[in-house]
Amino acid sequence: MSAGKVWKYGKDVNTDVILPGRYLDSYEPDYLASHAMEDLDATFSKEVKPGDIVVAETNFGCGSSREQAASCLRYCGVQAVVAKSFARLFYRNAINQGIAVIECPECVDALNKGDEIDLDISTGTIKNLTTGQTVQFKPLPPFIMEIISAGGLVEYMKAKR
Repeated sequence: MSAGKVWKYGKDVNTDVILPGRYLDSYEPDYLASHAMEDLDATFSKEVKPGDIVVAETNFGCGSSREQAASCLRYCGVQAVVAKSFARLFYRNAINQGIAVIECPECVDALNKGDEIDLDISTGTIKNLTTGQTVQFKPLPPFIMEIISAGGLVEYMKAKR
């Protein structure tokens, strides 16, 4: 289990608000992290802590296919994004960056901004420590768990050599 706080957003959170295009001039992790979500939530990059999760409604990560949108969340310490649905390219980019992506409408409905949670991606359990409610989701497939556990696709491939 990994503890964290919920950051909750609405529908159609696109890659341009996850990481605005004006910051694509660098791949520096601290730089990207410092601008994560700033056009949607100016407090996010200043207050997010390792282990926190992002929760959203439908179509999270729509828009351009920039991998930096997932990277900046990883560099902030976000362990997972939970949404009712994802844009296909963001979903894969997040896995490649070592972020768990959990598609679970019931989880989204059970979580509110600021809730403290324990997340266990291996068993498919989110326990809302604020409300006491526990919600189950379909655990990620073993091959995706291996990539996430390795810290992303690059680290996974390095370990396979």
